[in-house]
Amino acid sequence: MRDEDESWAQDSLREIALEGVRERRRARRWGIFFKLIVLTYLITISVISLRPALNLSDSARTDAHTAVITIDGAIMADSPARAERVIAGLERAFAAPQAKGILLAINSPGGSPVESSRIYQAIQRLRAENPEQPVHAVAGDSLASGAYYIAAAADQIHVDGASVVGSIGVITRSFNLSDALERLGIERRIYSAGEQKAGLDPFTDADPTSVAQLETMLDDIHAQFITAVEQGRGDRLTGDPDELYSGRIWSGRQAIDNGLADALGTPHSVARDVIGAPTSVDYTPQQQWLDRAIERFGASVVRAWMQVNPTIR
Repeated sequence: MRDEDESWAQDSLREIALEGVRERRRARRWGIFFKLIVLTYLITISVISLRPALNLSDSARTDAHTAVITIDGAIMADSPARAERVIAGLERAFAAPQAKGILLAINSPGGSPVESSRIYQAIQRLRAENPEQPVHAVAGDSLASGAYYIAAAADQIHVDGASVVGSIGVITRSFNLSDALERLGIERRIYSAGEQKAGLDPFTDADPTSVAQLETMLDDIHAQFITAVEQGRGDRLTGDPDELYSGRIWSGRQAIDNGLADALGTPHSVARDVIGAPTSVDYTPQQQWLDRAIERFGASVVRAWMQVNPTIR
């Protein structure tokens, strides 16, 4: 009986050991499988991402065209409409020998005043270096705030009748939760060096001195915005300045009436009828599509891995 027990124990241990080996082999195969998927996907996306650049180069060398720069969405340092990406496209577009004009296709509610100012300044610099190259801004649904800041650098601004245009102002937001904390019996403790460091803390009553300083800063940024608009639009501005710079918005047709825009137009009609080169080539760098694809792929890999490995959920 003892021999049978020992034999059974040995067989069980052997089976457990073999199962461990099989499990490690399965894990290794899955690891190789996912690595191959990642490699194949990255190669495919890289080829797709590089293809527009190759087509762009060929077209720029051989055919007359309108060079398009796309500014879509919020203008922020970490967004597709960030200054670094837009300026890189502008420099490529102005350097293209067969580009007959630059078209800024803008659909944005605005964003960072710093990012907007950098793009505006880059357009001004490139126009000064290439005075023969016309620049036209074309609005989509929205050409507001920082987006209008950028458009003001163009020779002309074209809009749809229903585009939202303007919002020439500066805004920052906060809130006051001091009463809520008091009702909840929560004591707010702040430790800071510098008298004004915590002056705008949203969990305490606003400090009048800090508020006044903030308003002065916003007024200064607003003045810079106004200067850029007036330099770009000049005597075409026919509306009341107090109203134009109040931060309000207008429809595209209203913007034409008060001088914030020049004419109705679409990217295609401006390229065809104004610039005179109906073929358009988008010079906006496309690298962000690869980044987005990798992020989406990473999420799908995690979901797939969780399905075949329920223990890591």
